Amino acid sequence: MPAQPETRAIVVFDTDCVLCSGMVRFVLAPERGPDLHFAGAWSATGRALAERHGFTQADLNDTFLVIRDGRALTRSDAGLALARRLRRPWCWLAGLGLVPRPIRDGVYDLVARHRYRWFGRRPSCVVVEPRHRHRFLDVDARPGAGRGWRGLDGV
Repeated sequence: MPAQPETRAIVVFDTDCVLCSGMVRFVLAPERGPDLHFAGAWSATGRALAERHGFTQADLNDTFLVIRDGRALTRSDAGLALARRLRRPWCWLAGLGLVPRPIRDGVYDLVARHRYRWFGRRPSCVVVEPRHRHRFLDVDARPGAGRGWRGLDGV
């Protein structure tokens, strides 16, 4: 785990999940500034960040984390935190914060529970454009799974 302050926002996501990886690729386009960083949930960095904030490996099967200002947000709160970092019109999704958390989290849990069936699993790795590589922290996979990250140029 690199020694770095958690003042920057870090997204810990499931690199196996097509929906989750697609969310990361989507966020890279309309974000307000290139200040988000990303870590695979199964990477050493992702596991260390989760553990530091009181989450287990099993917790990472059910949610992604957005770590901001030293605080970990999960489920719909994490999604809303990402929406706030996007340009218009996407930042308007943060208005869903007006929906009570139990309802938001219920919808989140439904999608999370069925995400592999509905969207699929990524068979090999997260593809990262070379210009964004520096923003991905140790995005590798569970030992022996053969998954990780690579740039579009194959490096």
